[in-house]
Amino acid sequence: MDISVILPTYCERDNIENLISAIETSLLPLGREIEILVVDDNSPDQTSEAVQAHLARPGVQVRSFIRTQERGLATAIQYGIQQSSGDRIVVMDTDFNHSPANLPQIVELLDEYDLVIGSRFVKGGGMEDRKRYAFSLVYNWFIQLVLWHGIRDSLSGFFAMRRQALFSLDLNGIFRGYGEYFIRLTHIACRRKLKIVEVPVFYTLRKHGFSKSRFGSMLRDYTLTALSLRFRKSDKKE
Repeated sequence: MDISVILPTYCERDNIENLISAIETSLLPLGREIEILVVDDNSPDQTSEAVQAHLARPGVQVRSFIRTQERGLATAIQYGIQQSSGDRIVVMDTDFNHSPANLPQIVELLDEYDLVIGSRFVKGGGMEDRKRYAFSLVYNWFIQLVLWHGIRDSLSGFFAMRRQALFSLDLNGIFRGYGEYFIRLTHIACRRKLKIVEVPVFYTLRKHGFSKSRFGSMLRDYTLTALSLRFRKSDKKE
């Protein structure tokens, strides 16, 4: 398998079929084998049923997993990674914040890089929600200051990695909590001196449904994560 796209979901019935179709449209012209893995935390809105009803196009395998014993964004992503078989692994949100149109560039850059990040804060990137953009920009400055690295968007969550590079990391140590996993991932990738590039992406507003993010707890957890990484001792097993 060439490309695995991992989609963690919870109550995304109104988005998921359109997203899968858009991913297929974007990636099929590359002429590679594609699998799309939807990891659903037992959504009450029957997200998984919508996935199972989708008729995948030739050259694409759509796989659906329902988790009933565990919950959470980071662990859902890790579960998808462990179930994947592609040499190139992509992770993206399922609310259309992350555009499938960016996928060909992100995937193809893995010919040269170990980690490709879809970034709002490099030239050409941005967000439709201007207030959220301003806050995220300032907070990313804080993370850069604390962790002393050059990653412009440590909160992205839209990324692709070579399989070998990703599985060389401590997945259990990285994929915990909510979106703070990406702060750990980018920081450890920098420490391991992996080849990293950020490409511009533009976040549009959610098409359907509601956000599961909780600002207060996210701010606390992200800050604690950045500070803990700053002051932890070097670990070769990262």
